[in-house]
Amino acid sequence: MESEASQIILIVTTIIIITFVIFIILLFTVFQKRKNSLLELQAENKKRFEREISETQIEIREETLRNISWELHDNIGQLLTLAKIQLQNASSENIHEVSETITKGLTEVRALSKLINPEAIKNIKLREAIQLEIDRFNRLKFINASLIISGNEHIINEKSSIIIFRILQEFFSNTIKHSKASNLTVELKFGSINLEITAKDDGVGFSSLDNKPNGIGLENIKNRAKLIGATAVFTSEVNKGTSLNIVYKL
Repeated sequence: MESEASQIILIVTTIIIITFVIFIILLFTVFQKRKNSLLELQAENKKRFEREISETQIEIREETLRNISWELHDNIGQLLTLAKIQLQNASSENIHEVSETITKGLTEVRALSKLINPEAIKNIKLREAIQLEIDRFNRLKFINASLIISGNEHIINEKSSIIIFRILQEFFSNTIKHSKASNLTVELKFGSINLEITAKDDGVGFSSLDNKPNGIGLENIKNRAKLIGATAVFTSEVNKGTSLNIVYKL
């Protein structure tokens, strides 16, 4: 009887041990699969992020080149033409006008040289990049633009800066082309945890996102904001303008 009982205990113990080992193996297999899936997802997200950064840099370059092309043709070209006409009719009384026109042309060329420099785009600093856009709008009299900085300024991650700048660039482009606004204000508000960016114009606005102008690209902006852990929210009212609010975790 004792021998049979011992055999039963041995069999039961063996079954329990085998079951436990199988359970551990299955658990390890499931864990390993989940781990591999997570690693693959992280790798894919990293590739997507790097691809988005590259595409964004290309878009910034293309927008910059469009701006340069326009300024060369419609702004600097006109200044040089005016200087030529003034020189043809120059006299001791109006020679200062020629000097002023040429000086203004040189100022425009220097401003363009900052945009042409590829390193300025590659190693973009958010505040400086926004300031360049603001200065360009004011210089060319597109709109009355201003940049306000509040709080203790922090250094922003380079890749996040690229994404944020491109989002703002899209908003600026829409404001200039579609809003019929007179004023544009951009505020960078640095907090202890977040950077809050608000861009606002006083243009025609729109009643709902379904009626938004084509230039905004709202979903594209939201998706890009998500890539850097930020949020982007549009608000607009007819005849009261449009604003974009971005909140980025420092």
